[in-house]
Amino acid sequence: MLMMHTDRREFLQRLAMILAGLPGALRAAGGRLPIGFSTLGCPTWEWLKILDFAQQNGFAAVELRGLQGTMDLPSRPEFGATRLEQSKKEIADRGLQISCVSSSANLHSAGQQHAEQLADARRFIDLASQLGAPYVRVFGNKLIGPRALALEHIAASLRELGHYAGPKNVAVLLESHGDFTDAPTLSEILETAGSSHVGLLWDAHNTYVDGREDPAVTVSQLGKYIRHTHLKDSRVEGGEAHYVLTGRGGVPVKRQVELLVEAGYAGYYSFEWEKAWHPELEEPDVAIADFARVVKQYLQAATANQKPS
Repeated sequence: MLMMHTDRREFLQRLAMILAGLPGALRAAGGRLPIGFSTLGCPTWEWLKILDFAQQNGFAAVELRGLQGTMDLPSRPEFGATRLEQSKKEIADRGLQISCVSSSANLHSAGQQHAEQLADARRFIDLASQLGAPYVRVFGNKLIGPRALALEHIAASLRELGHYAGPKNVAVLLESHGDFTDAPTLSEILETAGSSHVGLLWDAHNTYVDGREDPAVTVSQLGKYIRHTHLKDSRVEGGEAHYVLTGRGGVPVKRQVELLVEAGYAGYYSFEWEKAWHPELEEPDVAIADFARVVKQYLQAATANQKPS
């Protein structure tokens, strides 16, 4: 019995040291590790089921990307004028944060379509502000026309959205996605945008699989811009990437976590299980809970291995 108490005491001491080594912003939500998941992975779940599952599995945050079949989050009743305060209380009562409100806005378009995309992004910025969420995700998505002009167009759009978001305590994050999955291109866009209210959502799968970029290169060149992450694993079969449970594929998720910890990253490690787009994937209660278990181990090991300065 004494041995059991000693082992437990040592475990709790090690866990306290790990949590103490994390940036202050990441010791929120009752001292939980800074992990989250996107609602893209549980497209049929009701609002309270999402929050309860997050709390029960030790998550600190939920990223909003659609609810029950719609991606138009501002139109959801949970966030309507008569329900918003109750939803915020339900989040807080479970010790959770909304890490990011992810829009579908694409910045590559022109003319009236571009104006509509910017207007949609502003709706999501307003919602994020109301929820106390720090970030809204947008896409650059497609490289259309001469490269220099296309990058300037996207950078100018980010700057405009950042100008709108800043006074609302929200930052706009460009995701590494579509035609924009390499560090040099993303760095050029973000430097040109030149806004403290604009940053990067690093989809670490996309830069590795689509951009064919070593994560050490990505973090070294883009680390100062990374505010939020999407993590997921896959295995290449028949020339295509197929998503698998975390740590079972060919994506170096553990190394990606280690690099972020080493770089002093202060955001959430968010699981993006694309169940909404790929219904054949493992069910969310299995895949999301599995991510929590695996990435907690990655974070604990990565933090414990950090040498004191």
